[in-house]
Parts: sequence; C-alpha cells; structure tokens
Amino acid sequence: MKNIKIAVIGLGYVGLPLARLFSTKYPTVGFDMNQSRVDALNAGHDATLEVSDELLQSALANGFRCTADVNDIRDCNFYVVAVPTPVDDDRNPDLTPLYGASETVGKVIGKGDVVVYESTVYPGVTEDECIPVVERVSGLICNQDFFCGYSPERINPGDKLHTVEKIKKVTSGSTPETGKLVNEVYSSVIEAGTHLAPSIKVAEAAKVIENSQRDINIAFVNELSKIFAKMGIDTLDVLEAAGTKWNFLPFRPGLVGGHCIGVDPYYLAQCAQRYGYNPEIILAGRRMNDGMGEYVANQVVKLMLKKGIQVLKSNILIMGFTFKENCPDVRNTKVVDIYKALKEYNVNLTVYDPWANPAVAMREYGVEVVNELPRESYDVAIMAVAHREFASVDVTKLLKEQHVIYDVKGTLDRQLVDGRL
Repeated sequence: MKNIKIAVIGLGYVGLPLARLFSTKYPTVGFDMNQSRVDALNAGHDATLEVSDELLQSALANGFRCTADVNDIRDCNFYVVAVPTPVDDDRNPDLTPLYGASETVGKVIGKGDVVVYESTVYPGVTEDECIPVVERVSGLICNQDFFCGYSPERINPGDKLHTVEKIKKVTSGSTPETGKLVNEVYSSVIEAGTHLAPSIKVAEAAKVIENSQRDINIAFVNELSKIFAKMGIDTLDVLEAAGTKWNFLPFRPGLVGGHCIGVDPYYLAQCAQRYGYNPEIILAGRRMNDGMGEYVANQVVKLMLKKGIQVLKSNILIMGFTFKENCPDVRNTKVVDIYKALKEYNVNLTVYDPWANPAVAMREYGVEVVNELPRESYDVAIMAVAHREFASVDVTKLLKEQHVIYDVKGTLDRQLVDGRL
C-alpha cells in the first residue's frame, strides 16, 4: 500500500465525500469535467452540502485538490470512478457517463495501476462494458498490464449520521491479489469495516439488490396505503400496530425518487431480461412506486371536491421539491409527478423548497421553485418533503378558511390533515 496516489473521477454526491476521506491517508486528486464545480470546490464550498466547508477546506489545506484537467491525474496509480448511472426516458440503463469516465481512465492509466468502479450497475458491466473501453483507449490489457475492482457506493445523501466512513463497504477485485489490495485501501479509511466479495460480479449484484429490496418493500406499503384509504383506515396507525411484532419491517408509504432506489431496480430488471427471465415482482414494485405522485394528486382533488372547493384556478402550495428531506438533490424527484398531475386540472401551483436550487429545478423540470416561504392564501397545502424547516411552519396560516391539507410524509398533526399516505 506504499506510494498509493488516488484519483477520484466524478465529484458529485458519491465522489467528493470519498475523495475527501481518501485524502486523509493518501495523496488524492478529485477530477470532474464540470469546471465550475471544480472551481467552487477548490474555493472551499460543496453545493451538494455532503462535505462541510470546514472539512473541505481542511482537506484542501492538507494537499487535496480538484481539477478538470486530465493531465493532473496522470501520475496517479489508483483510480476510482464515481459517476452517475441513470436510466433514459424508456427506463433503460444509461451507461454513457461510465463510458466517458472509462475513456478518461484509459488516457492516463499505466502499467501496474488499479481502477475501481463505484457506480451502481448490473452484474457484468465493470468487466464486460467498462474495462474494454479502458483497454481500447490505453492499449493495455486488464489483469496483465493493469487491474480493476468494484466497490459499490453506499452514500445516503443528506444523512450526517451515516457518512461514508461509517457505512460498511463491499470490495472486490479482478484477481485475488487485486481484491486484497482494494480491500486494504478502503479498509484503511472506512471505520465501519469492509467485506471482500469473491468476485466483481458478486459485488455488483449485491449493490443492485440492496435498493431493489427497499423499493419492493416500499411498494408493498404504498399498496397497503391505497387499500386502507378505501377502507377508511389510517395506514400509519396500522403500521404502528403491526410494528409491535419484533420482526415486522418498519417501512412507510411515500414517494420513491432519487438516484438509487428509483433507478437501481431497472438495472437489475434489464439484466434479468437479458438472461431470458422477466422479473415480475421487481417491475411490479416499480410500477406501484412510479404511480404514487399521480395518486397523491388525484387524492387531493377528491378531497377538494368533497369540501366543495373549486378545483379550476385554485391555488395549491407544494411544500418540498427535492427527492428527500434536508438535501438539495432534485435528481429523479417524484414530487414533479404530483406537480404534473395537478397541472392537468388547470390549477395555480406554488412550489416552496428552501433546499432546492431554483435554477436546477427550472433547467431539469421546467418547474419554478421558490426558496422563501410564500405568504399568499392557498386552497390546498401538500407536505411533499419533510424538510426540518417545515416543522416550525404553521401551515394553517397559509390557507383559506375552507382548505385541504395533504400530508405525504405523515409528519403533520393528524388533526390538521384531511388526507395522508
């Protein structure tokens, strides 16, 4: 492990915290193609808020640096790829960022070097899709001239308790010796320890089923929510009662967005289909969860009609737009599904989110988001995301006398709300 010099490629929610952590033990360079992102990080601020300014500035003072120039990572010998793996409009895995990152690695990797992928993929992508790109660009041969590994990311955006060093890490390598090296490098900075998987494909499969399992469990309680709503039973009351059994899993209904749980099952599903198997449960769970935004919108309209509130041209406040609470990440947010479904009723919508970047929301979704609490009088308020700032907001003061409050997250006083998942 002597003379290890690390380059982390991709400085987003996954790459930056990892690069900062590695920099505590090894010379580390962070690489990202976005020059403005690099400039902001070198100035000591992370717009994703995953790394505090204090930690980032301390790392920079101790030699960590970020760059958009590929020549600055040419003298590294341990490359970590941490780029996004989204799905396209047809929900097929989009490996474009991985191909691009693999080309970058191919330009700089040398004999004896190691490249480790962190991006979530289906089994086989690292060795069958990414490494051939590195070989083609570099002219080197894997397991002869250079070596590879896979260590799936386990970042939980916005979570300041379960940070990267406190979550156990799965590691793997293309040869037994490489696996040991990769494991040693990660275990030297991961306080929670590591698990060395027997192969890269096992590590890839382990990652993709982690979030698929959560997706299916949430889909189950989302379906329960729909059933109990028809029965006039409060779903959270049922889950609280059932949760008194020691082995009942504490999942709650809600919107399933983000770059992991709402995406990873499609990677697993496509992989299964390539082997001639149609994954019914996985895809059924995805269909259920993908439809929850529209379901919430329809429930809100029904409640308005029951109270005699005119839907056309009504004023509706949506509180929260990011994919989860206390996090600025709007990737794959399902709040936009509520927004789009309500728009079809020709209502006036205001989206308030103190965490979301309005420019990003407009660019990605065409949705205007405000960061300041509106003072208008609304017919409806929808608590879509449970940001901590909302806990001190008296929602009723924002509403007309005759109104509807819908609580997606189940955080408001039940005496105030007209409906919740």
